[in-house]
Amino acid sequence: MSAKKVQSRFIKVSCMILGALLLTGCHGARGLEVFEIPEEFDTSREYEITFWAKNDTNKTQTDIYEQAIEDFEALYPNVTVNLRLYTDYGRIYNDVITNIATNTTPNVCITYPDHIATYLTGVNQVVPLDELFSDEKYGLGGSEVRFDGPNLEEMIPQFMEECSFGGHSYAFPYMRSTEACYINKTYVEKLGYTLPETLTWDFVWEVSEAATAKDGEGNYLVNGQKVMIPFIYKSTDNMMIQMLKQRGEGYSTEDGQALLFQESTKDLLLEIAEHAESGAFSTFKISSYPANFMNAGQCIFAVDSTAGATWMGTDAPLSDISQDKVVEFETAVMTIPQFDTEHPQMISQGPSVCIFNKEDSQQVLASWLFAQYLLTDKVQIGYAQTEGYVPVTSKAQESAVYQEYLSRSGEDHNLYYDIKIKATNLLLEHIDHTFVTPVFNGSTSLRDAAGQMIENTVKSVLRKEEVNDAYMENLYKDIRALYRLDQLNSQGSVTVQKAELGELPGMAVGLLAALGVTWCFIILYAVIRIIKRNR
Repeated sequence: MSAKKVQSRFIKVSCMILGALLLTGCHGARGLEVFEIPEEFDTSREYEITFWAKNDTNKTQTDIYEQAIEDFEALYPNVTVNLRLYTDYGRIYNDVITNIATNTTPNVCITYPDHIATYLTGVNQVVPLDELFSDEKYGLGGSEVRFDGPNLEEMIPQFMEECSFGGHSYAFPYMRSTEACYINKTYVEKLGYTLPETLTWDFVWEVSEAATAKDGEGNYLVNGQKVMIPFIYKSTDNMMIQMLKQRGEGYSTEDGQALLFQESTKDLLLEIAEHAESGAFSTFKISSYPANFMNAGQCIFAVDSTAGATWMGTDAPLSDISQDKVVEFETAVMTIPQFDTEHPQMISQGPSVCIFNKEDSQQVLASWLFAQYLLTDKVQIGYAQTEGYVPVTSKAQESAVYQEYLSRSGEDHNLYYDIKIKATNLLLEHIDHTFVTPVFNGSTSLRDAAGQMIENTVKSVLRKEEVNDAYMENLYKDIRALYRLDQLNSQGSVTVQKAELGELPGMAVGLLAALGVTWCFIILYAVIRIIKRNR
C-alpha cells in the first residue's frame, strides 16, 4: 500500500475516532431525559448512591451523617450510601461543575441555591422536586416511605422560599441560620454605654470609635492591650446585602439584574472607609476570625453566623485560641445592627440539598428517599444541636425533644452552651424578619462582588490610598470587570448574563476543548509514525 493511501486511510479513521470522542465528551452537554417518578420503588435491585456533604472540624456532625446513613440503610438494605466530605462549599461547587460535563455528579449533594442555579446550565442535571414533594407514595410524608418524616405543610415556608427559582423547587433546606452580633458586654459598659434593645449601626460605630482610644504607651484603654479591633465582620457580602436591604435599596432583581452599583452603595462604602481608617473596623479576610479576637478581649462587636456560636465567648467549646489568652467577659447575642429598628431585616442562610438526575430513574428515587431522610427529627435535631442552626421543619422545632434542649440553656459548656442556644433562639424569634436573595445563574458572582467592594475599600484605606468619589468610580469599574458584571442596562445597573439552558459552564467547556486538542495531537502523532514506518 502506498504512503499516500495509508495517509488517507488514517486521516479518515482519525476523524471518525475524534468525532466519537467529542460526541462522548459532550454527552453531558446534551443532558439527560426528564426524570419521571417510577410507579413503584424496585426493592429487588441493589442501588449505590453518593452523598457529598460539607464538614470542617466538627466530628459530631460527621457522626450524625454516618449515623443517618446507617439508619437509612437499615430501613432500605438494598441501598448503599457512600459519604464524601468536603472542607468547604466552594470545593463541592467546583467538583460538581467539573463532573457535569461527564454526567459523574453525585446523587445527593449539600450545597447552596446560588450554586444550583449554575448547575442548571447542564440540561436536566438537577431534579425538580415539586412532584416528588407531593407524590402520594414517595413524597414528603408519603404512604410508602419507611420512616416518619415531615409532610410538605411542616416545612418552614420562609426557608423553602430560597430553594424555589426558575419556576421550580430545585432543592430543600437542610439547616438554616442567620447572622448574629456577638458582643463583649463587659467592655461596652466599661466604655460608659448600655446596650439598646435593638442594635443600630450608629450605636456600633460610636462605641467602636470610643474603643480606639489609647494611653500614652500605645495601649488601648478599654483592654490594656496593644491589639484592639472593636468591630469585625465575618462575611462582608452579607454585610453589604443586608445594609442595602435595611435601607430599602435594591441588590438585584429576580431575573438577574444587579442593582449593586448605585449611590447608596457608595455612601455605605465611604462610611465603612472612615471607620476602617480610625482602626474601628476590619473584616475576617483582612484580620482573621472574629471569635479569636473576641475571646482574647481584642474585639467588642463580632458579626458571624449563628452557626458559629460555639466559637464565641469565654467558655466557647470550639475556641481556637489557647486558654491562657482567653479573657473573662459577659457575652451578649443580638441581631445584626439595623438602620430601622421598627422593621429589622436579617438574611436567611444555610445549606440546602439537591438531587442530581441519572439515566436510571430507580436510582434517582433511591437518592430522593435518602435525601428525604435528612429531614427526619433525629437528623434535624441532632445536627442543629451541634451549632447554632435551626431545624427546617415545624415538626422538629415543636417536638418535645427539641423544646427540652432549648430549655436547658447554660447547663454545660458543650451541648447546652448558652451562647449557642441564645443564637438559635435569636433566629427562631426573628424568622419573620429574615429574607433571601434572588437566585439565578450568576448570583454567586454578584454576591462575591458585594463583599469584594468592602474588602477592597478597607484594604485601600490600610494602604493609605485616598478613598473618594473618584476611587469609587474606579472600584465599580474594577469589580464589574472582575466578576464580568459589565453589561449595563438603561438604568445604569448591571445585568448578569445568563447561560442558555443546555450551555455548559466555562470550566466544562475548557475541559472538553483540552481533551479534544489532546486527542488530535495523539492521533496526529500516530499517523505520522505509521506513515514513516510505511515509507
